Formats: sequence, structure tokens, C-alpha cells
Amino acid sequence: MQQFLSALGYQFKNPALLRRALTHPSMGPEDNQRLEFLGDAVLQYIMSDILYQSHPDCHEGQLTHLRALSVCEANLSQVAKKLHVGEALIMDKGEELTGGREKPSVLCDAMEAILAAVYLDGGLDAARAIILRCWPKPEDVQRPMQDSKGALQEFLQRDGSEAPTYEIIAQDGPPHNRTFEAAVSRFGVELAHGTGRTKKQAEQAAALAALQKLKSGDKQK
Repeated sequence: MQQFLSALGYQFKNPALLRRALTHPSMGPEDNQRLEFLGDAVLQYIMSDILYQSHPDCHEGQLTHLRALSVCEANLSQVAKKLHVGEALIMDKGEELTGGREKPSVLCDAMEAILAAVYLDGGLDAARAIILRCWPKPEDVQRPMQDSKGALQEFLQRDGSEAPTYEIIAQDGPPHNRTFEAAVSRFGVELAHGTGRTKKQAEQAAALAALQKLKSGDKQK
């Protein structure tokens, strides 16, 4: 816990908020899911403001893209690992034994909850300071699925194929913590499925899966 607090660089006036933020749903009703819901909104707002101020030459689409990179699960889980969040989480033995302290989704949710706790304890300025200190610059974020839809379309159009189409075929979970499943098709034939925390992420995951499948088929010819 001390390593996490030192890395976070924030002293809580109300330690109960921090404890709630670090409590995994496996521990029962006093978990961090409500804080996660709030933290998602706080992160979106602050990151939008930071990008608006720091990238005056970017148009709306570029700003939206940079924000998506900054708030995606992969980036949040990396921030959480840097802050040693996994070691500080409160979870039951079953979750811990299945690698709960290292799961990207668990770390992402906890990071959002921690940000909400900082916001409730110290206000927007305190939450902003955490983001400015701990988050990488959006343009430096590694993004393996960022351009998957564009890459898939480019790959298919080499032989004159029409652009692929995407459809959300399933969704699961409560409104504030939903998982979506998307299917990508060409000529009415499904190529692959993908899942994500947003519809866009699910489509990107489906595109990446289709791209890998098609490239693998090319290599086998």
C-alpha cells in the first residue's frame, strides 16, 4: 500500500474513500463500482479540457481520437501498473488466485475509481494533477488496435472488395459497465467478432481479429 500511495502522490483527507476505491466487487456491496462510474466521467471531462488547451490546432475528430487513446482500458491498466495499484487492491482469495491483481479490466476499473476518490476528496484540481503527473502524453500511448478498422478496409480494397460493415450483435452488463460484442462482415459473410467496453472498441477489436485472420490465410496460400 505504501508503494502505491507514494507513487500516487496524493494524501487523502478521507481514507475511507481510498479504501472504497481499492475494494474489488468480489468483496461484496461496499465495492468500487459506483466510484468507477463517477471516475469515468471525471477522466473524460478533465482529459477533454487538457487536450482542448494543449492541442489548439487539432480539430474535433483528432481531439476525440487522442482522448480515446488516453482513457482506453489498455492505457488505464498501464497507468495502474506504474502506480502499483494491483498490489493495493482489496479482493477475495478466489479472485486473487485467478490473477485478479494483474487483469487489465480490474486495473482499469480501479484506476477510474481512484480518480473519482481523489476528485471527491480534493476536487477537480487534485484529480487533474494526478492525470497530468501519471498519464502518458496521448501521442505517446501505444495503441495496437487504434487503426484496425482503417487497416482492414485498406487490406480488403487491394482486390477491389467493398468496405466491411460492422454490427453490434450483443451487449452485457449494467449501463455504467457494459461490454459490447461486434461482428464485421464482407459481402454479407461474417469475418470475425470482437468485444470492448464501448461500441467503437468492440468494432476495432473485430477489425483486428479479421485482419489477423485474413493475413494468416494469405500466408498459408
